[in-house]
Amino acid sequence: MHIHLIQTDIIWERPDQNRDSLEKMFGELKPIAGDIIVLPEMYATGFTMNTFLSEDIMGGNALNSSFLLRKSSEFKCCIIGGIATQNNNLFHNESVASFPNGKLVSYKKNNLFPLANENQTYASGKELTTFEWNSWIVGMSICYDLRFPEIYRGLATKGANLMVNIANWPIDRIDHWMALLKARAIENQSYIVGVNRIGTDPNNNYNGRSMLIDPMGSIILDAGEKQGIFSSTIEIEKVSSWRNNFPALKSIQKSDNI
Repeated sequence: MHIHLIQTDIIWERPDQNRDSLEKMFGELKPIAGDIIVLPEMYATGFTMNTFLSEDIMGGNALNSSFLLRKSSEFKCCIIGGIATQNNNLFHNESVASFPNGKLVSYKKNNLFPLANENQTYASGKELTTFEWNSWIVGMSICYDLRFPEIYRGLATKGANLMVNIANWPIDRIDHWMALLKARAIENQSYIVGVNRIGTDPNNNYNGRSMLIDPMGSIILDAGEKQGIFSSTIEIEKVSSWRNNFPALKSIQKSDNI
């Protein structure tokens, strides 16, 4: 299966402009039906605490999620992107997977970033989310979640063999981003996709370094620091073969009891 990482310079709190920019980028993309396309966290607004930009998916005010669904239907692909949502006066930072049949699967960020007061603005999710696509089991996560290995261990125990982290991860800590992506891949014997943004917002500078890492911890794709679409191929047999030949995940329970 092909996977496409879209690394963008997000214009601060301008969802219309960001969707227009992505529309042009999508014009250069020629995916095959069944591929996965991944956008960054809060792809249309940047990492904002402005809840006026959150959308009520159930209430119909959902231009950002509707955009994902439209492109998913057009390409016959799964598209993952980040949006802020509201429901019954609760706000969430979510990763949303859209499908050609018009359905959405969403994950509410479990670990909110206190240094940006994210935990004072959004409510944390309590569940881990996976979905099946094209024989893969995909585990969802967002930015700061990457620092919490228990999230990914939980996804692995739910069968995930491809884990996706969407982010607005600043340049000051980009070395952590790269090291943690590799660690999560190695310890869970899973492909890891990390899609970050580039550019600036009022709080941080971002330099991308979106990555695809295989179950052995080898970097298959490094998007560098420029805007663009970066594509590669993943092989489910690579996960199953490594897990069978080196069955570390079968020792999880034993290790937890030590």
